Amino acid sequence: MYMLGIEASTPVAATAVADEDKILAERMVNNKRTHSVNLLPMVRDVLVDAGVAKSMLDGIAVTIGPGSFTGLRIGMSTAKSLAQVLELPVVGVSTLESLAYPLSGQAGLICPVLNARRNEVYAALYRSNGKKLLNLLAACAVGVAELASILSEYDEHITFLGDGVGEFRPELTALLGEQARFTPACAVFPRGAAVAELGLQMLKAGLGSDPAALLPHYIRESEAEIKWRERIRTNG
Repeated sequence: MYMLGIEASTPVAATAVADEDKILAERMVNNKRTHSVNLLPMVRDVLVDAGVAKSMLDGIAVTIGPGSFTGLRIGMSTAKSLAQVLELPVVGVSTLESLAYPLSGQAGLICPVLNARRNEVYAALYRSNGKKLLNLLAACAVGVAELASILSEYDEHITFLGDGVGEFRPELTALLGEQARFTPACAVFPRGAAVAELGLQMLKAGLGSDPAALLPHYIRESEAEIKWRERIRTNG
């Protein structure tokens, strides 16, 4: 089985192709170009790198959030369009779980954090038993101080990763001290390989769906929706 993985819910655009035994190819960019410019060429190129024709794919996995509203729309529309054209099932993968997944081989607590703006992060908490991840805190939008208060109840080290680390590492360190640990830069961002591998596992478990049924996991309203509601209240 061959799975195409797509990540566009963060500043990173990433693609990968996996089969049941290995990652065949992977591409990632973290530049200032929009995902609408980067993504389709990356999908084309990663399939060429893997030596896998589109007709050979068994499914497409894509991150469904939380994350950037614009990035989610671009990533999901790309995945859904490809899946519809190729008549393939599509699998929605949590952005936060895809971040934590590469660390699932080591025991301990893992907290992916994405910058949600407005002094908040999108976060979740996982425990790895050295083989798989157990979700301890569901994905949420939360202030860093409140997140640290929740995490301080665990009397053990917690490994942080995600694009929220860049801005909030000093605050997390100040609030949690030695309890907070951080991955190196190469492990901070979501990987297309993790999306493809998780997607393949989910597809084999029967969790693939029709592209039209796939929905994003926003957690909270977009800035445009919030402003629209405020305008309605003001003018109402």
